[in-house]
Amino acid sequence: MKTRLIYFIASVALLGTEILIGLYAHGWIRNYLGDVLVVVLLYTLFRTVSVQKPNAWYVLPTVILLFAFGVEFLQLWGFCDRFGITNRLLRIIIGTGFSAIDLICYSIGILPCYAAEYFRTLRNKKA
Repeated sequence: MKTRLIYFIASVALLGTEILIGLYAHGWIRNYLGDVLVVVLLYTLFRTVSVQKPNAWYVLPTVILLFAFGVEFLQLWGFCDRFGITNRLLRIIIGTGFSAIDLICYSIGILPCYAAEYFRTLRNKKA
């Protein structure tokens, strides 16, 4: 339970950071750092609400990375325009422009999640 509280606090902090980046940041912070942090946010959110533990340490980060890639490829396909999504917030959340650099940012952002899962697994095996 204590670990889930830590993940919850991290999720709230990351969500607040993402909102501030979306509202006020420009340049590399908005274009790259926001994409790096979004996969960490997804990871902490999942860890907050999930009581299940994956079979292997790499499963959860890989699923999150594939999800992020999937959303990015939906942008390439023009998902928002094809489905007539006009709500500004939804368009920001889903995104409207594909960028291969975003895929690199997601890959960088997921690295600490892989490390956290790996060391969590090691700690649980010792206990």
